[in-house]
Amino acid sequence: MAIFRIHHVTRYEYDRPVKESVNEIKIFPYKCPEQEILQHDLLITGQPEIHTFTDYWGNKSGNFNLLPPHKVLTIESKLLVRTTASSQLQINFHSTFDQLQEEMAGQLLLLELAQPDIIKTQSAINNIITIIKQPGKSVAAVTEHCSEYIFKNFKYLKGITNIETTVDEILQHRAGVCQDFAHIMLHILRSCGIPCRYVSGYICPNKDGMRGEGATHAWVEAWIPGYGWAGIDPTNNIWVTNKHVKLSVGRHFNDCSPVKGTFKGPAKQKLSVFVAVGYEDGNIFEETNDVHLQGEAATMDDNSEGQQ
Repeated sequence: MAIFRIHHVTRYEYDRPVKESVNEIKIFPYKCPEQEILQHDLLITGQPEIHTFTDYWGNKSGNFNLLPPHKVLTIESKLLVRTTASSQLQINFHSTFDQLQEEMAGQLLLLELAQPDIIKTQSAINNIITIIKQPGKSVAAVTEHCSEYIFKNFKYLKGITNIETTVDEILQHRAGVCQDFAHIMLHILRSCGIPCRYVSGYICPNKDGMRGEGATHAWVEAWIPGYGWAGIDPTNNIWVTNKHVKLSVGRHFNDCSPVKGTFKGPAKQKLSVFVAVGYEDGNIFEETNDVHLQGEAATMDDNSEGQQ
């Protein structure tokens, strides 16, 4: 078991006052046996009331409105969490695709998460499948081989993709960041008939060389027959044990976006995200990232709506 102190600040700055900011947040730790929430505090500009609910995917989510004019919106999360998962893998590496079909029968959620989207370059995905899915291989082995293939054949490179980047574009770049690696893995596994879901959270490696520290991280959970949901991180080519902290799950990133919303006003906005991870040995890793926003320029109408 390990205890992590995570400080996450999302900060929107506007070049002129905006109003009626309506937002949905998914920065609450995911409720599951693998992690125990010791303390969680949220601080939001203007101290608006937060209405919480459980969404379709089982995530705790919150809605809030900030009605008065403002030039800054800050959403600050202070989390103290203990991960309780074992550091040793206990995944079933022997269960077959026939067993998977038996477990999926009549399970609408699993069937939904096993259905790939339609893309233009499915032939490239099919070529990858011929490499990773050999006859007789177990579901876990195919999942592991998929992660290894992405890790070895796609370059970890910041700045060439954004939250709107498609699987077709990722295949063209053969590069990206954790979100892109998760999306390409989801499409490959679903094309193999394996139910899988996108996971948003944090990685807490404490200087052991893993990529993705210092921001929200993304990985994949695959349904392994005889075991259940198993996390796997293609960015680092590892199965998830007790160094990942989970916030939310969904079909894609859009189901797990930490913050999204709208505001009224003719403003341009700037977004920065600060994440700090504190460890039991006293080490602290912290990083601030400026995030590129789609459609940053707003129209010159006081009642126009901007997205964030």
